[in-house]
Amino acid sequence: MEFFKIRRDIPFMENALIFNVVSFITFAAAVFFLVTRGLHLSVEFTGGTVMELAYSQPADVEKVRQSVSTLGFADVQVQNFGTSRDVLIRLPAQKGVSSAQQSEKVLGALRAQDPAVTLRRTEFVGPQVGEELATDGLKALAMVVAGIMIYLAFRFEWKFAVAAIIANLHDVVIILGFFAFFQWEFSLAVLAAVLAVLGYSVNESVVIFDRIRENFRRYRKMTTIQIIDNAITSTISRTIITHGSTQMMVLSMLLFGGPTLHYFALALTIGILFGIYSSVFVAAAIAMWLGIKREDLVKSAGRKEEDPDDPNAGATV
Repeated sequence: MEFFKIRRDIPFMENALIFNVVSFITFAAAVFFLVTRGLHLSVEFTGGTVMELAYSQPADVEKVRQSVSTLGFADVQVQNFGTSRDVLIRLPAQKGVSSAQQSEKVLGALRAQDPAVTLRRTEFVGPQVGEELATDGLKALAMVVAGIMIYLAFRFEWKFAVAAIIANLHDVVIILGFFAFFQWEFSLAVLAAVLAVLGYSVNESVVIFDRIRENFRRYRKMTTIQIIDNAITSTISRTIITHGSTQMMVLSMLLFGGPTLHYFALALTIGILFGIYSSVFVAAAIAMWLGIKREDLVKSAGRKEEDPDDPNAGATV
């Protein structure tokens, strides 16, 4: 489907330096906020009390959340667990207050609203478990990054692998920078969103890189800058349709998914927007500055050339 046809190549690489300066400033600001403010980690990472409650009828999660918040607990996570009658509550650890005291206090407040509510289980998540989760999360992130680099190096060329991984890390750090600056809660769901953004962003980079390689084979009279501009322009229709559809789904979760999905959808929204930006203005530009050329991607000679007098001949969107 080609809903957006562009006849002339857009000179993206003419302004690559300006956009990359903006990217560097944004990246540096994100790193600064990560160092100075840090992430506001959820109960999964810091430790706390987990309660599983059962109601006789579908529970009003928002009402439960308000009741628990009035007890003085900050950053409480309340969500349905299994069915609409089961509710899972995560309470942050408090100094001088045991897990049993926390659960009794919360259960008393909830029974004042609905005497039929029952406590199925309560358990304490220690900080050492949270530290293990954080370590495992960093390992997962490192493995994803390494896998992406190996894949791109084999499929394309090491210059593309370096360019793509810089662009992907650019997206990840900026997402974390937003969470550090606004002190949004960083949970396991947000970590899952960050890992999803890595794969989502590299997919966009692969599409552009593949078109660059194809253009090097087709247009032998075009310069590297013209090749890259044509590759990006010819994939814009696909980019708008794919990312627009994905963003509509994510925005529906952000607007109507409630507090449980709010930060997960927020991380995906930021990641999708910056993923498009980085694939065009970061990954492609870095590959250009690393000196990517036809000989890096086209091993065989003697292929039929396009019309040298028409650099946009055969271009499709």
